[in-house]
Amino acid sequence: MSKPKFDNYPFDLRPLSKTEGGGWLITWPDLPGCMSDGETPEEAIQNGRSAFAAWMATRQTKLGLPVPKTSVHTGKPARFVLRTPQSMHARLVAQAQKEGVSLNTLVTTLIAENLGSHAGI
Repeated sequence: MSKPKFDNYPFDLRPLSKTEGGGWLITWPDLPGCMSDGETPEEAIQNGRSAFAAWMATRQTKLGLPVPKTSVHTGKPARFVLRTPQSMHARLVAQAQKEGVSLNTLVTTLIAENLGSHAGI
């Protein structure tokens, strides 16, 4: 059995309303029922890694079902290069260090937050 990789599957990250308990929700369009949450986007993604692993293990081992194909890409995560002013880069680096995450994780989270806040527009 091949081991599916978290980074190969697109996920949705959205804020939860106060009536939903607050925090952030992570779900996968290609993995029905797979979800997790956290107080912050970073925590939701980190908790999502565990949920993803458990969902895949249950599907493969207990249910004997194949790993679902991803609807977005077939291997490596997409990559793009973004030129930013040096001052913006410095602020992003400082924020990533403050939060104890990589620059890539911080920027990906910021983009996901923004996309989540504009869902359905």
